[in-house]
Amino acid sequence: MGAVLNLSDVTFVRDGRSILAPLSWQVASDERWLVLGANGSGKTTLLRIASMYEHPSAGTVDLLGERLGRTDVRQLRRRVGYLSASLSAQLRAELRCLDVVMTAKFAALEPWWHRYTTDDEARALECLARMGVAWTAQRSLGTVSSGEQQRVLLARTLMNEPGIVLLDEPSARLDLGGREQLVQALSELTLDAAAPPLVLVTHHLDEVPPGMTHVLLLREGHAIAKGPLDDGLNSASLSECFGLPLQLERRADGRFSAWNAPTL
Repeated sequence: MGAVLNLSDVTFVRDGRSILAPLSWQVASDERWLVLGANGSGKTTLLRIASMYEHPSAGTVDLLGERLGRTDVRQLRRRVGYLSASLSAQLRAELRCLDVVMTAKFAALEPWWHRYTTDDEARALECLARMGVAWTAQRSLGTVSSGEQQRVLLARTLMNEPGIVLLDEPSARLDLGGREQLVQALSELTLDAAAPPLVLVTHHLDEVPPGMTHVLLLREGHAIAKGPLDDGLNSASLSECFGLPLQLERRADGRFSAWNAPTL
């Protein structure tokens, strides 16, 4: 399969500190990538570069056939389903959930900046229904639970039938129930062969849905493992990634558990 995302020798330096070391990484059209790492490992920076919200200090970024620096990123972002805490924080709590989803058509934050059609409303409602929250359509974003908000935002990533979906810690702030609901919603995408390629950034193994195919492990901006999930994710690589002796278990349902297993 051809690469929909290609980072070549990408680095990122801020205030003299290297956040991403030279990193090359490709995501093909049939892949679901898990990006794991501790806080400060460079995960969010990597996804901001991949979604063209950040420019690397060096290297090239090709996304959906377009190269960063040679394309109109405002247009290209409409073809990317992107969910992050920083983007979510910019959405007004008073917005209807239907509008939250629908504004993704133009990568906008407010509905009054563009004109929308009844077909747009129908598409937004379809996306909400796919994530199991169609009933929130006329509710304001601030009146639904945190777990429901995240599923609304996940529905937003699907509005434009994107070429790739990029998710930066989508279960942050969720309680156990909300997290499990979100994992179930994510599994609808990761297990659907017709869904777009997906990248999920996290540092919690227990929120990883079944169906992920590849893994990228980051530590202090360096890739310490990269490739098929079954080859790259194990107790040894996870321990190196987080700097702790960790034991990893993959359960029969495809979910993961990990715990500290110090040598006595």
